[in-house]
Amino acid sequence: MKGPAAEGESRPSTGRGRVHDLIAAHGTLMFPGAYDALSAKLVERAGFELTFISGYSVSAARLGEPDFGLLTQTEIVEAARSVCRAVHIPVIVDADTGYGNPLNVIRTVEELIAAGAAGMFLEDQVWPKRCGHMKGKKVVPLEEYLPKIRAAADARAGRDFFIVARTDARQAIDLDEAIRRVLAAREAGADAGFVEAPSSIEELREVARRVPGPLVANMLERGVTPLLTRDELRDLGYALAVCPLTAIYAAAKAMKDVYSHLRAHGTTRDILDRLLPFDEFHDLVRLEEKYALDAKYADR
Repeated sequence: MKGPAAEGESRPSTGRGRVHDLIAAHGTLMFPGAYDALSAKLVERAGFELTFISGYSVSAARLGEPDFGLLTQTEIVEAARSVCRAVHIPVIVDADTGYGNPLNVIRTVEELIAAGAAGMFLEDQVWPKRCGHMKGKKVVPLEEYLPKIRAAADARAGRDFFIVARTDARQAIDLDEAIRRVLAAREAGADAGFVEAPSSIEELREVARRVPGPLVANMLERGVTPLLTRDELRDLGYALAVCPLTAIYAAAKAMKDVYSHLRAHGTTRDILDRLLPFDEFHDLVRLEEKYALDAKYADR
């Protein structure tokens, strides 16, 4: 079986790019977030066509810290590099605000493309940013945000890289301003629009009515936006439905429970059904391939 693409390797596309092709082939795509190579492998094994590297999740897993502007460009690029090496499916990366001005955005795009990423989310929050469903968000003036979008579009220089313009103006200002911003960002070169944190199905519908697709919806468990199915989002007019925190919340809950059980009972032998079996885990990380390589180069 062919391994994952090498770092920076160009991957073929039959249309405008890998993500555009997937949308054309599948309609609405629901894709989970990942935060490391192992979680991305599990996304791929579950049959998803696309995955997303969540800054919230990487900050939690790598730093043990909230999504509060603490994660650096270097750290998110390192995460992207390890994930893109591990899987065949396209990877979109949460690039926060681009980590500075338009020149920083250019570097971010270059680094992500070199890492093998298929695209990025680029948002308009004031730095240090915070999770889109947290309180206290502020956004920069549109005149400061649009040059970043233009810089990102220029930096890809015709390469396969899908730019999602995200705005947090719905909570920071109002829905009309959020819609105005994604429309302007699309004109500036973004491939898709993303109004973060609509508070109702009616607001989701209003965004879809006024903004041309492709559109992104964020399905964050217990966030401010209603949790909808892929089919419900398709009917509303959304092409991409990201579930960025499902994996980190599921992993944290599973570890919390098993650690508590181990501490209380001194063994895990009565909860083995809650653990991935030894052999199945080795299959996931392709141990047999390493045995084969080891045998190939062993002294004869």
